[in-house]
Amino acid sequence: MKAIDRQILRLAIPSILANITVPLVGMADIAVAGHLSGESAALIGGITIGSMLFDLLYWNFSFLRAGTGGMTAQAYGRGNMREAADTLVRACGIALLAAAVLILLQGLFFSLVFLVVDCSPQVEALARRYFFIRIWAAPATLSLMALRGWFIGMQDTVSPMVADLIVNLGNILGSVLLAFYTPLGFSGIAVGTVLAQYLGLAFCLGVLAAKYRQRVFQGYAYADARAAFRGGGMRRFFRLNADLFIRSVCFIGVYIGFTLISARYGDLLLASSAILMKLMLFFSYFTDGFAYAGEALTGKYIGQEDMAQVRRTVRHTFAWSMGIGMFFVLINGVAAGPLFRLMTGDPQVAGLCHHFVIWLVLMPLVGCPAFTWDGIYLGATATRAVRDSAIWAAVAFFALWFAGRALLGIPARIDPDPASLDTAIRAIHLLMLAYLAHLLARTLSLTFTYRRAILRLR
Repeated sequence: MKAIDRQILRLAIPSILANITVPLVGMADIAVAGHLSGESAALIGGITIGSMLFDLLYWNFSFLRAGTGGMTAQAYGRGNMREAADTLVRACGIALLAAAVLILLQGLFFSLVFLVVDCSPQVEALARRYFFIRIWAAPATLSLMALRGWFIGMQDTVSPMVADLIVNLGNILGSVLLAFYTPLGFSGIAVGTVLAQYLGLAFCLGVLAAKYRQRVFQGYAYADARAAFRGGGMRRFFRLNADLFIRSVCFIGVYIGFTLISARYGDLLLASSAILMKLMLFFSYFTDGFAYAGEALTGKYIGQEDMAQVRRTVRHTFAWSMGIGMFFVLINGVAAGPLFRLMTGDPQVAGLCHHFVIWLVLMPLVGCPAFTWDGIYLGATATRAVRDSAIWAAVAFFALWFAGRALLGIPARIDPDPASLDTAIRAIHLLMLAYLAHLLARTLSLTFTYRRAILRLR
């Protein structure tokens, strides 16, 4: 095995082990809701809409991970530990400030969102309960974003792996125990999430004290932390993260659009779409492990000004990533039925999912290149190209949805009526196609700009 492959696997495998627990949390939350007493579709819908609200909030701050990782990796490549320390201080400071604002404005945010969210009153009531509990995890959640990115930039994927395992397995265990074995019921899913986030944050702070205090933060004083928020470093931090913020807004638009559109076709189709989305993106948590490795190595080699190694990193990262994608094409084609039954005990919801198996099969082929390019570009801090690709992706998603709906004569919403089920199913097929189109737009945009944005070639 070549040295570059060993480096990629050293960084990717811990990330993959951690990442595979991330979708398990979402799947477990849906599965717990789907097996609680009451209407399964409404409970799943409540979790779906509630989770969507946090995606809407937190994806705005995904730059705390993405931007921090690339900048830290380049500082690591240059051997500049002071710059690496400054990057973490800036990211964590912004994370805590943002969390305070989110907590203060939680009621206003919820009210504004539900001016446009169209779902049943029962789903809205459940989403409300979930949201106003889970919002108290914001300081831990946003700080963990910054810490994960920083660890990856420092070529350390083991520490975020352990943190993610603590958070995600703790979330699953806490949600199951609190939902089924305490009077909290549905609310226990949110409480379990809050407790798990703070456990993960405590672990990361311990790692900083034990592993990096001498190596990175030795002699780093309060005056240094204040200075980190001034000067050229801070301006660069905001410039890069402004691009990544726009990227996040575009991704949020697509994801929220997907959820809100599916909600217009009844609770059964909303629940089915939520399950399909979780399963369609399951492969990405494996692919993202290689994207993170590509991010860390690309940033390091750009910091060292070794473009030959950058090219080699790109080639080998894509080889590993696409291999994972082909594996999941097979898995999704063969095991779709058992996966649907695992996600819900409602035979109607599981039966509807079978209409959309083709999208499970196609998703890895279209999504792998987009996710892998993201890691490469973030390591290079080529944020303008990433921003532009996200804009094109959002345009592709909404253009295809609205144009397709007009051509096929699909109404904007359908009441939950068995007579209109076929039309609702066609609408979800179109929605899945639009989602894949947004991934294809990202892939094409980043492929065409690779030589100029990463290699600095004209």
